[in-house]
Amino acid sequence: MVRVAQPVRKIAKLQPSPPPPALEPQKSALREYAEAFGVALILAIVLRTFFIQAYKIPSGSMERTLLVGDHIIVNKLDYGFRLPDSIFGLTPFSGEIPYGKYMFAIEPVRRGDVVVFVFPEDRTKDFIKRVVAIPGDTVEVRSGMLYRNGVQVADPRAHFEKSSAERQPGSQADYMPPMKLEPNQYFMMGDNRDHSYDSRFWGPITRDDIEGRAMFIYWSCADELSPLSCFYDVRWSRIFNLVH
Repeated sequence: MVRVAQPVRKIAKLQPSPPPPALEPQKSALREYAEAFGVALILAIVLRTFFIQAYKIPSGSMERTLLVGDHIIVNKLDYGFRLPDSIFGLTPFSGEIPYGKYMFAIEPVRRGDVVVFVFPEDRTKDFIKRVVAIPGDTVEVRSGMLYRNGVQVADPRAHFEKSSAERQPGSQADYMPPMKLEPNQYFMMGDNRDHSYDSRFWGPITRDDIEGRAMFIYWSCADELSPLSCFYDVRWSRIFNLVH
């Protein structure tokens, strides 16, 4: 009897199974909230620095255009791209970075614009006034009235309380000799002419001092006596009024 040889079976070696893919650790809710808050904060800082900024009117120098307690939005990109005066009060690399300067211009500064600018006597403060003269103009004040290039300016937004008889020749607010503005100089005056500390006293400003143009009132309340009045003494008729 002939035996048939059986084929030799090869036993396959067991290959080690690949390790399961590592699971990415899930972010905690606290971390997600912190990241979202950080991104929102950065966007808010960028918007406030270069695009728009909210201001509150603290004095009556612009009455009756702007009242104490008006909250306004200022367009900081209207005239061009301006670098901030500092970064949280610091000016690192000030030799290389032109703080408080316009990198490029977009729109010209026009007569009649209501603008926010750096106060030249204290550059930590911002003022808001109306542009009444631009480079090349000659400005003069006679008996409280503004003259530009020898012609009296009829400004319907200007508000006066003193009569002509009360004007004093020795008062800088009432009488100012002619001043010709040089290139890059702008003359500012408050609409409340008899209660405004403006260019009649401290002279013109430069374009780089102008931070932006007032656009509209987003909130208004009579909060002279108490900050809480902003919650119950709201001047609804002024909200969303454009600043002209």
